[in-house]
Amino acid sequence: MWPPDESQQQEPREGEDGVAGVLGALLPAQALRGSTLFVTAHPDDTVRGASWLLRRSPHAHVVHITPSTPESHAPLPEQASFEALSLAGLGPERLLFLGTMDRTASQELVTLTECLVALLKALRPTLLVVHPYEGGHPDHDAAAFISHAAVALLVRGGRTPPSLLEMAVPTCGHLGPHPIGFQSTRDDRPVATVALSAGDRALKQRMLACHASPGWDSGSASSAPEHYRLAPRYDFTRPPHAGRLLYEVPTPGMTAVRWRQLARRALEQLKLTEASAH
Repeated sequence: MWPPDESQQQEPREGEDGVAGVLGALLPAQALRGSTLFVTAHPDDTVRGASWLLRRSPHAHVVHITPSTPESHAPLPEQASFEALSLAGLGPERLLFLGTMDRTASQELVTLTECLVALLKALRPTLLVVHPYEGGHPDHDAAAFISHAAVALLVRGGRTPPSLLEMAVPTCGHLGPHPIGFQSTRDDRPVATVALSAGDRALKQRMLACHASPGWDSGSASSAPEHYRLAPRYDFTRPPHAGRLLYEVPTPGMTAVRWRQLARRALEQLKLTEASAH
């Protein structure tokens, strides 16, 4: 399914439960005048990290890099995603899949970046909501990489890129639960923290229930605040932070060194070695 061209400008989202009031201090005004594209690694990442914004983005599209999470036993993950997004008022035509396998996205960075560039050219979003690069999950870091790389390629081609807004998506790993919130402060950039209303919490819990990931506490996840920040510049050939990455033990063959080797190779193939971020 190929998405329609939705390049037309929308009115600023001033009146939609405070989107401009919350994010206006982080983003240029133009970012709030067009459509939004959420780029996430797994089907439930958008709900976990950005249900508040998703509900208030009626012209949004959502891109999933992988069809399911390793914990998910849902027989029809696509149907679960359709059901979750419908609760936010988005139809099935708003959902797109890039289709790589779970925990293998970092081995397909070039292909995934090229696919995302094509989507950005077709949809022309003014806002791209993405994962931070922080070592929580290899697919999350891959999603961050392709988002920044795609924007860099648009800039190199003389196009106006969308603004990159990060969402904090909690993950779990061998060190235990990943604390909710951004795991590193980059450039001392301000963070917008959204305390969910009772209605937002109830909706988020219903959306998470669609994915039914065993072991995930949807109650605590739905009640926690959501965090957003303007994406900083990243050097994907360097560690996101000091110490061991959260995904090194449960992902066979994937270490911090290996991930950065794959990122460096992709940057070379994309001819982005001089600019690994937008």
